[in-house]
This record gives sequence, structure tokens and C-alpha cells, in this order.
Amino acid sequence: LFVSSISHSQWLEDRVIDERVQKCIDELYNFEFNQAESDISEVINLRPDHPVGYFFRAMVQWERIISKFDDESQDEKLYELLDSVVDICEKRLEKNPEDVAAMFFKGGAVGFRGRLRANRGKWLGAANDGIVALPLVRKAFKLQPNNYDVLLGIGIYNYYAAVIPSRYPYVKPIMIFFPSGDRITGLEQLRQASLHAKYAHVEATYFLMQNYFTYEKDYTQALELARKLHEKYPNNSMFYRYLGRCLVSTGYLGEANDIFVDIINRYTQQQVGYDMY
Repeated sequence: LFVSSISHSQWLEDRVIDERVQKCIDELYNFEFNQAESDISEVINLRPDHPVGYFFRAMVQWERIISKFDDESQDEKLYELLDSVVDICEKRLEKNPEDVAAMFFKGGAVGFRGRLRANRGKWLGAANDGIVALPLVRKAFKLQPNNYDVLLGIGIYNYYAAVIPSRYPYVKPIMIFFPSGDRITGLEQLRQASLHAKYAHVEATYFLMQNYFTYEKDYTQALELARKLHEKYPNNSMFYRYLGRCLVSTGYLGEANDIFVDIINRYTQQQVGYDMY
């Protein structure tokens, strides 16, 4: 059962480095890619032995791809960056098989590789990545059940393992290799990660918003989260688009119209992330 009294786990003991990581997270979600890359490069230089810098360097590339998703020319670079995360995590795990940070970031790297493969229609490769990532995240959660960041991976799995097979029947044969999920528990775990995770709070909020909108049809909850994301990251086209959709679905048509007019203007001005509109 999910325990709500999860405590906050520290990943980096150096406050200055940690603040730079948090700055990079805000920049990459606001599509300020060059500045995010500069900041995270400093983290790698200061802590070359820790996977956090390598992971968020890959996340900058992930957001670049998200901002121009039809362009697959950037995919290979992401795969290479994710491989570098896996490599450094495996070296740490050789020294300490119970290194939770290494498990978390390796599981995250493999998970994002699987996400891109799934988004490109490469379902078998995505399933293979899931088979590798899930045991890592589950072991990390067993070792640190009070870690909100690890809870993101558990919540994602619990939710989608319950929802996806019924939504996409052709995935069912693959799911025999995975444990069953729990939709309600997964939603609550994502909510807790959204509120309290150190590094994964934005991603958890995005997943929660997407799930409320797409699968739960709870447009009021989705709208609340979409507003929160857009207010903090006004340059993120994906969050802005979801805000418009949520407004339409909740009947705020005038406000939604203003947003979609603004999206068209941003497209005309060739703002980063608006080439797809």
C-alpha cells in the first residue's frame, strides 16, 4: 500500500551544485536550451563521478526533441547521451550494488530511451527498455521507499500498466512480461511526486496533467495543473498547448481562443517549440 508520509531524500550534498541542477531543470523546461546546457556542463565538471549532470544533459536534448518532435535527426544524439548516463551508473553499481542514485538515474535513462522508442512506434525496443528499467526502479524504491523522485517511476508504471492495455489492446501480449499495475495508486503516487520530488516534480506534474486529461477525463484537475506549468514555464509550447486544450474542455472558450491565437503568432515569429502549429 502507498504510504503518504514519504520524506524528502537528498541526492547531492553540495548546495551550490544542487542549486545549479535546479536552475538547469527550470531552464530546460522553459526551452532555454543553451543556458541549460551551459549550467549542466558545470555540474558535470564539478561532479564527474555523479550521474545527475549526465542525466540532465540528456534531458536538455530530450526537451529539444519535444520542442520539434517531427524532426528525428536529433534522436541519435539523445541515445548517445543516455548511454553515457547508463555507463556512469553501471560503474557506480559495480562498486556499490545498492547505490540508489545510480539505480534511479540508470532506470530513468533507460526509461527515457523507451519513451522515445515508443513515441517513434518502436514498441519492441520500448518493451525491452521497460524490462531493464522496471527492476532498477523497484529495487531503488525498496531500498528508499521514502524517496519522492523514485516514486515517480513507480507511479508511472502503476498507472500505465493498468491503463494502457485496455486502451491499446495490441500491447497486451507484451504486458505478460510485466507485473500488473494499479490506476488509483499510480495517480496518488504521481500526485505525491508532483508535490514533493526534488528533481522529478515537473515531470510528475506533466504526467499527472496528461493522465487527468487523456485517460481520466477530469478536465478541471488537468486545467489546474496546466495553469501551474504554464505560469512557471511560459516558453514551453507543450504546456501552453495543453492549457488551451484544457480550457476548451472546461468551457473557457474565450480564454482558449486567446491562447490559440497567441500560439499562431508564436509560430509566425518562429519561436522555439512552435514549428508544429
